[in-house]
Amino acid sequence: MPPANPYAARLAEIPVREDVIEVLGTPTAYWTYGDEGAATTIIAVHGFRGDHHGLEPVVAYLPGVRVISPDLPGFGQTPPIPGRTHDLDAYAQWLTAFVDAVAPGSIMLGHSFGSIVVAAAVSGGLDTPRVILINPIGAPALEGPRGVLTRLAVFYYWAGAKLPARLGDALLRNGLIVRVMSVSMAKTSDPALRRFIHDQHDTYFSRFADRDVLHEAFVTSVSNDVRASAPAISQPTLLVAAVRDDITPIEAERHLASLFADADLVEIDDVGHLIHYETPDQAAAAITSFVAPSERGTR
Repeated sequence: MPPANPYAARLAEIPVREDVIEVLGTPTAYWTYGDEGAATTIIAVHGFRGDHHGLEPVVAYLPGVRVISPDLPGFGQTPPIPGRTHDLDAYAQWLTAFVDAVAPGSIMLGHSFGSIVVAAAVSGGLDTPRVILINPIGAPALEGPRGVLTRLAVFYYWAGAKLPARLGDALLRNGLIVRVMSVSMAKTSDPALRRFIHDQHDTYFSRFADRDVLHEAFVTSVSNDVRASAPAISQPTLLVAAVRDDITPIEAERHLASLFADADLVEIDDVGHLIHYETPDQAAAAITSFVAPSERGTR
């Protein structure tokens, strides 16, 4: 029996609908949470290897907001983009086309790898009134506090792509390796919450389409960060960063905030790269304050 989902009761109160729309030639699966008539719509983009489930704990604390959450191409229920290398340009073009087709003018939210994709799309012209980045990748992953582990990950994904197909796929879907990754990122001391986090990673982190798209997406994730896009983003931007993040140190997040024309930085203590699982209530509170109607010049 899977461990209890601590956010299940809240999620059960929010209506959800699953849809599919073709974007850049791929049938893109997406989920709409909340009422169609909500005053605020947020499009939420998940992180590397995950799918839309990862951001559901944050959605649970956003009643009254319509949240549209797609699976990125090659992950979850969305197939790869045909005939394309899954680099940052491809993901940004896909996201821009998805927003234009489903909910133009929505507020954009990206978590981790999703922060890179959202920032690239917005800096490239995606029309949005505001931008929200949770655990943004604000510095090269190879230079983070666990740069050595990231280099091991580079070898891991390289080996998964180069080994014979059956061996490579088995390596990339290996449950023990997924669990080691999960344990390394979780900071909470709550055993029930840790069990839930590990179960989420066990369940969803191997739902990628194939090893080629996984390797391409990984290379994209470690070859880019939000800094390149930040100066071109003029919209009000919210950064929700973790003080104990092992991928982007908090000092780098503070510098990242200074690169935007108009950015607020909310720092959450005692959590790492799993804000969306460990402190979704605090992330949602920051989001609610950021998107709430306010007088000009105040937030």
